[in-house]
Amino acid sequence: MAKKIPIASDHAGYELKEELVRYLKELGYEPEDLGTHGAESVDYPDYAGKVARLISSGERKQGVLVCGTGIGMSIAANKYPRVRAALATDELTATLAREHNDSNIITLGGRTLKVEQARAILKKWLETDFLGGRHARRVEQISEIEAGEGRKS
Repeated sequence: MAKKIPIASDHAGYELKEELVRYLKELGYEPEDLGTHGAESVDYPDYAGKVARLISSGERKQGVLVCGTGIGMSIAANKYPRVRAALATDELTATLAREHNDSNIITLGGRTLKVEQARAILKKWLETDFLGGRHARRVEQISEIEAGEGRKS
């Protein structure tokens, strides 16, 4: 059974999202396309929430969001508990987002990346594991902040 990966975009990320849905299938994943389903203007927080809620609840382990730059989706998704959405602009940032930050949502820019770049970034992110160790301590510190416990530094 293929791993399910929720994916969503706003209008600015629609074309790239469509390409990535096809690519996820090529890689053996089962993409769950949560919209948008056209190039008409929509509000990106609505679509960020569709993926972020699945990750936050634990129903899905990883997700993909696309908007014009990836920034808005990242900001909106990170408002949900247990979501660590990371904007990746190249393969290195994708790798480090997984290895160091245990990111569970990748955000990509439909207006800033070529299709081949986005495919390479997504593949690298999906293939990279969290390193744990000292990074696990830091991710736990983020969870404490999220829980309202704050950092006492």
